[in-house]
Amino acid sequence: MGAGDLTDPVSVRARFERFPATVKGAFILRGEDADPHQVVLREANVVGIGLGVTRPMPVASATLDVAPHRDVFVPFEMPVSELEPGWYTMTCDLEVDGTLGTHDGGRRFSVPWPRSTIRRGQVRPDRNAELGDGTKVLVEQVDCAGDSIKLHLRVDPPGPLSVKLAADGARLEVLEAEVDETSGRARITAYPLLRTVTTLRIEMRGAAKGAEATVEVELP
Repeated sequence: MGAGDLTDPVSVRARFERFPATVKGAFILRGEDADPHQVVLREANVVGIGLGVTRPMPVASATLDVAPHRDVFVPFEMPVSELEPGWYTMTCDLEVDGTLGTHDGGRRFSVPWPRSTIRRGQVRPDRNAELGDGTKVLVEQVDCAGDSIKLHLRVDPPGPLSVKLAADGARLEVLEAEVDETSGRARITAYPLLRTVTTLRIEMRGAAKGAEATVEVELP
């Protein structure tokens, strides 16, 4: 279940501020229909995205009455100094009117990598790839920052595109994929690249069966 999912009787959003050693904020529970709901907060966790890591959050179990279209705040303060570098999301297990489910707060934060280990700057491959159904994808550039990379693509003719990434053969977790099927422009946000990585592999797939291609970008 996602943050602010209006198909659920109760939606959940995480709002917080990031400090050097902690993340401080609240889960916001909101009734999304015309009925009041009894909500039991069972537990909350910080979950590493692509890391296989889950850490409990210091949030006490509680029984809450959530009124229609009203917000209920559950505050938290989570120490993050012992988390490994990576991107994280916050989830909470709620029992809504007796039905248990896990809700994602819908907002992420990162624990930084050592600055000296991360590649920075811009790489411009300007490489074309054909997916096999006549669709061409131009790999324009890769923007490398301290907490992520942004891969810029152009799809011609415009259409759906899914992308997987690998760094020297190891999976590189994709955090967000924005594909504008009107203009054909796409931006893929993923985990950062280490300085030691020499090759970024981009696996692309269109809507048609067999419409796929791979581009390998050698990093300077």
